[in-house]
Amino acid sequence: MHELFQLSTYAIKKASDVILKYYNSSYEVQMKGIGNPVTDADIEADDILKEILMSETSDFGWLSEETKDSKSRLDKNMVWIVDPLDGTKEFVEGIPNFVISIGLVENGNPVLGIIYNPISKDLFSGYKNDGVKVNGVKCKISDKIDFSQMSMLNSRSETKSGLWTSYQKHFKDIIPIGSIAYKLAMVSAGRTDMVASLKPKNEWDICAGHCLINESGGKLLTSLGKEIKYNNPNTLITPGLIAGNHEVVDHMVELIKQTN
Repeated sequence: MHELFQLSTYAIKKASDVILKYYNSSYEVQMKGIGNPVTDADIEADDILKEILMSETSDFGWLSEETKDSKSRLDKNMVWIVDPLDGTKEFVEGIPNFVISIGLVENGNPVLGIIYNPISKDLFSGYKNDGVKVNGVKCKISDKIDFSQMSMLNSRSETKSGLWTSYQKHFKDIIPIGSIAYKLAMVSAGRTDMVASLKPKNEWDICAGHCLINESGGKLLTSLGKEIKYNNPNTLITPGLIAGNHEVVDHMVELIKQTN
C-alpha cells in the first residue's frame, strides 16, 4: 500500500501543476448541468491522473467524474475513484477552496485517500491502518460531542437555499465552504469538528475523504445512518452524509430525523 501511496502522491502533484496553470487565467467553462461547471483544468488534470495511476496499475478499475464510465470496473477488486477538481465552482470564482481527490477502494471499501489543495499546498493523506497526516504530520479527528461547542462545515449552496436554517441554533458555528472532499479532509485532520450534507454526493466526491475519516478514528455515514460502499453501478450516494467522531455522527443522525 505504501507504494500506491507514493504513486498517488506523485500523480496528485502533477495534476496540481496543471490546475495552477489555469487558475486565475483564461480557460473554457462548460456546463454539465445546472450549477455543475467543468473546465479545461478538470479535463486535463483527469487525463494526467489516469495516465500516471493506470500505467502502474493496469489491472485496477477506474472511476472519475471526468472520464466516461466503463462498467468493467465493477468486476475489479481494486478501483481508483478520483475527482480531478472537486470544487470547480470555487475554482472558477477564484476561491481557494478546491482540491484534487484520489481514493482507492478494495472490494468496495476505501483503503487509501489523498486530497491536495493546490493553493494552500496542504496534502491530506492516509491509507489503511496508517492514520492520517497533513504534510507529513499525524492528525486525529475532533473528540468534541456537544453540538453547542462545535463547528460544522456544510455546503455553500445548501446554506444559500436555507436547508440549514433550522439547525443553526444547535451549533456554535455552521460554516459554508466549497468542495465536500476538502471539508472531509479538514474534519479528518481535526481542523474543525464535523461535516454534514443534506443532498446526494457522488462516489468520487467522498471516497478519498471517507478513507481519511476512517483513518483519523471517525466515521462517515449517510444522513440516514447507513454504511457506504463504493464501486456501485449507480455512483450517487443518497440522501446526504455525516462525518465526524463516532458519537457525534450518531447524534447528528438522530437530529436530522427529528428535524425532518
